[in-house]
Amino acid sequence: MSERNPIELFRKVYDAAVATGMRDPNAMCLATIDPDGGPSTRMVLLKEFDERGFVFYTNLESRKGVAIRSNPNVALTFYWRELQRQVHVRGVAQPVSDAEADAYFATRPRGSQLGAWASLQSRPLKSRMALLLEVARIEGRHLGGAIPRSPVWSGFRVVPHAIEFWKAGAFRLHDRRLFERIEGGWRETRLYP
Repeated sequence: MSERNPIELFRKVYDAAVATGMRDPNAMCLATIDPDGGPSTRMVLLKEFDERGFVFYTNLESRKGVAIRSNPNVALTFYWRELQRQVHVRGVAQPVSDAEADAYFATRPRGSQLGAWASLQSRPLKSRMALLLEVARIEGRHLGGAIPRSPVWSGFRVVPHAIEFWKAGAFRLHDRRLFERIEGGWRETRLYP
């Protein structure tokens, strides 16, 4: 494992976070730019990562889905308090393939699949009962059979152009390593804390 490859370094830190037994070590803060130019953040769950980037799934018509389609420049931040570590990723969100989205959707719990169809994410909801009735209606339509992926539910892969690793240090003398994508690989720079 190369300490000079940020994806391999991320895997090492991520695996350490998972090994702590903490809840949701895959939680990450996603920052987007709304169509009106304002910033917006929210927590989402990392579902996979590799040399191509970091993948999460969402309703494409949600506030974040609309923002990403308007401006695909995004940032991700992982913070693992138990490890005193943080990773910050800047990159461009690109849609995953239909095959990838279908494959992941098939692994989701049935209730989550129903919710993907029933929820008009980020839009006003008249009442909780209206949402529950829509879930029941969709369940009735499928009568226990397989539920296909909703056409408005898919994923994004954040293709990184910069990845920064932060490790807490005594007296706030933190260790910061910035990796920036260059042709043929990555350039590493140490940063002052």
